[in-house]
Amino acid sequence: MLRKVRAVVVRSGVASQDADDLVQEAFVRLESYARKHEIRSQEAFLVTAAVNLGRDLARHRTRVPMDNEGFDILSLADSAPQPEEQLLRQESLRRAASGLQRLDAQTRRILLAKRLEGLTAAQIAERESLSVAAVEKRVARALLFLTQWMGEL
Repeated sequence: MLRKVRAVVVRSGVASQDADDLVQEAFVRLESYARKHEIRSQEAFLVTAAVNLGRDLARHRTRVPMDNEGFDILSLADSAPQPEEQLLRQESLRRAASGLQRLDAQTRRILLAKRLEGLTAAQIAERESLSVAAVEKRVARALLFLTQWMGEL
């Protein structure tokens, strides 16, 4: 009877490694049910219980993507920065803003246009009425200044 119930469970789509567990659980349910009720066919009860348990398992696995085989502990980790990291980042942003304020207005506009707006040196040169070389020099000097400024923490 065990082999027959297991074969029916496997044919119903349950993985063979799970079939034995389901048949065992079906036997437990049969014994529990038989204590209080009369059972006409133990085999029919076992097949029905095991197939239903297999369906329940399949439903559960579709709702809960974490099973023991595909479980990834790193997926549970919170990727948000820790409070200390957030504080350091905020301080770094304040320091960068302070450094930007130390640049002259035109250099600041050029750097922000290059880095934030994504404009080319030629587009910025046209906008600021400068040569492309002058724009590139201002960007390079501004970046050098800010790198040194940020390094003085």
